[in-house]
Amino acid sequence: MTVLYEPWPVTAAELAALLGQAGHAVRTAADPVGLAAILAENPGEPLVVFGPGAAPAEAAAFAAEQRLRGPATGVVLLRADAGADLLREALRAGIREVADPHDPVAVLEACGRSLELSQRLAYGGAPPDLSPGPYGGREAPGGQPGRIVTVLATKGGCGKTTVATNLAVALAAGGRHRVLLVDLDVEFGDVAIALQLTPERGLADAVAMADRLDETGLRSLLTPYRPGLDTLLAPVRPTDGEQVGGPLVGEVLRLARDMFDYVVVDTPPHFSDPALAALDVTDHFLVLAAPDVLTLKNTRIALETLELLGHPAERRIVTLNRSGSPVGLTPQDVERVLRVPPHAHIPSSADVPLSLNRGVPLTADDPAHPVSRAISEIASRYLHAVPAERSRRERGRRGLLRRVRG
Repeated sequence: MTVLYEPWPVTAAELAALLGQAGHAVRTAADPVGLAAILAENPGEPLVVFGPGAAPAEAAAFAAEQRLRGPATGVVLLRADAGADLLREALRAGIREVADPHDPVAVLEACGRSLELSQRLAYGGAPPDLSPGPYGGREAPGGQPGRIVTVLATKGGCGKTTVATNLAVALAAGGRHRVLLVDLDVEFGDVAIALQLTPERGLADAVAMADRLDETGLRSLLTPYRPGLDTLLAPVRPTDGEQVGGPLVGEVLRLARDMFDYVVVDTPPHFSDPALAALDVTDHFLVLAAPDVLTLKNTRIALETLELLGHPAERRIVTLNRSGSPVGLTPQDVERVLRVPPHAHIPSSADVPLSLNRGVPLTADDPAHPVSRAISEIASRYLHAVPAERSRRERGRRGLLRRVRG
């Protein structure tokens, strides 16, 4: 069912008729009390549409609350005058779609996209008529499939490995969660150095187990770091990385999802075949930027590439690393180049390279540090929710990207 919140009776009737013609069962509410009553009767409603007569602030407040109470409920806001400020506030609040009420096609398409996502969220990432799912019918220990978080940066020097290692430590929470950190930079991976680990076995050793990898085999390739956190390290020699292809990476990550609560993937600074395979099974994309115009430009291209490959914007966590650095760029400059506001900011600190040189992530050494708190907030705010929609269109994306490159 769709709930329509619209205080003007004539507009409410027109929108109800439009949605009803498209097969929606619609209930209307003219005020917040009526909306609350409908949702109290039907807490699992998948879609709430705020009509043009509703205040955008009401829609934003409702969406922000639903992100915690019922993340499978989608919110669509209908506004004819949706400027940049309104769209930015809608994004921050968790409103899924903003559409022009004078464009019936746009309204129906926005509602359809939101309902599809709600259906997938309600069934743990896949509608009930799509079987088997990407997990092969298995779930991670604890009853829920694990989540794959891929850290992306399309320019070296952004602090990608530092953020990935600290995020993995934050998610492990001292052993309360089972986390696997995968170094997918198969040519020049730095996770082993960043954590001062000895890579006796790693991703390259999975090549011999391709197409028959099981839990025992994968565990034999892991290097433990601390309670709750294991690592799958990159090949020591770049030539060994040439044998690690996309199909093997997909096999490894699907199996890891069944074994761990979280899988954090550190990627190379380019869309390699292994990286593209990881994107296909990723639940959350942490897209990393830094406050310089070249990196911001490359980050914008990365966001456009994710859009081209069909990965929804709601699965992306755009993060500005070294935020607050005195480099002559204002927050408005950053947003203008990225074309989206960052969801999260990690402050600049001289303690970060010091911790990297010691091989101890700040989140482990000093959890109260501002950098640690910023990364922990990303973990708690964006990654402790119901898994977002998982992509099922794995075939053809790598070919699409190659055609675009060519």
